[in-house]
Amino acid sequence: MGGGGQTQYSNLNNYSKINSKNSALRKVSKNPICNFETLADKSTSNKIKDASSLQPQYDKILESKNPNRINSNQDYSSYNIESSLKQPFSHLMPSSLQNTHKNTTFIHADLCDKTALDSIFTTHNIIAVIHFAAFAYVGESVSEPSKYYRNNIANTLNLLESMRAHNVRHIIFSSTCATYGNPLSLPITESHPQNPINPYGYTKLVVENMLKDFARAYSLNYVILRYFNAAGASMLFDLGESHEPETHLIPLLLQTALGQRACLSVFGDDYESRDGSCVRDYIHIDDLASAHILALKHLLNGGGSEVFNLSNGEGFSVFELIACAEKLCGKKIPYRVEKRRAGDPATLIGDSTKAREILGWKPHFYDIESILRSALRWHTNPRY
Repeated sequence: MGGGGQTQYSNLNNYSKINSKNSALRKVSKNPICNFETLADKSTSNKIKDASSLQPQYDKILESKNPNRINSNQDYSSYNIESSLKQPFSHLMPSSLQNTHKNTTFIHADLCDKTALDSIFTTHNIIAVIHFAAFAYVGESVSEPSKYYRNNIANTLNLLESMRAHNVRHIIFSSTCATYGNPLSLPITESHPQNPINPYGYTKLVVENMLKDFARAYSLNYVILRYFNAAGASMLFDLGESHEPETHLIPLLLQTALGQRACLSVFGDDYESRDGSCVRDYIHIDDLASAHILALKHLLNGGGSEVFNLSNGEGFSVFELIACAEKLCGKKIPYRVEKRRAGDPATLIGDSTKAREILGWKPHFYDIESILRSALRWHTNPRY
């Protein structure tokens, strides 16, 4: 698994969900990967008093429950995610269409449709956008770069122009560690040079530069979140990874363990790492979610434009993941070593000190066994 690829955690394919306290908005690219867009209502004009209010909720989980034991939804019943998220801005509520929140509104639209965007911003009083929508397969971006330039760059420009036209000045952007390319030093900080080695990473870098230019010219306020390897399944909601085709290491590993695949491919065992396999920094999706909420609070409380890494600060190798999965499953997992994939750095580990200090963010589900256990629970009984 290469670094920086984003993940779809939705059972809606071309649909995404937005939940708001008052009016709500739903807009999405037709891309089935990372196709969430969340836009906050202008009723959020009152400043949020505590930008770290989510952290006590996570602490409550850790105090009252063992995060390594996930047997049922009741294990985390003490975590009231909704009470944390519904104040006082609209928020993403990842549930199925059959189980939508009563305050959720869906709008099926495409970022390439400027008329639809104009209608959305005219109809709904939007104060902020969380922009997740993008194509995110590194290999596909090499073979089909036009697709990535059109969706990830051109369609984002449409969104930014619509925001500008309707005086919406706050945006949270989901970027990636793929903008760094091959690391010159570890762990990678936000000041590390950005030299992407594939079109996917390059399109994300272009959008980052677009945001900076719009900030200088049009007073846009932004937070750029550079994900490392998003992983695991939610401990808070009934959702997990679902791709076609599947390219991510953890789902492939667990599907092999469950007998859904014959064998796992390990791409290279001769890297300069502790066991010869690639080392990656994995961040749990629930920790990613909390970072987005804290980033939005940062902007709505008057914070300036910022760039943050979202990472755990430590890496795990492919062989270490295999060993951990074998321990959890109580069985050997068949794998075969294949040649290296082009563009895979030996090690990618991020430094998220800045996010911790400015946003008050900290990852809670950081050990690889917790992440794998959450994913195993999902893949044992996937709902979509």
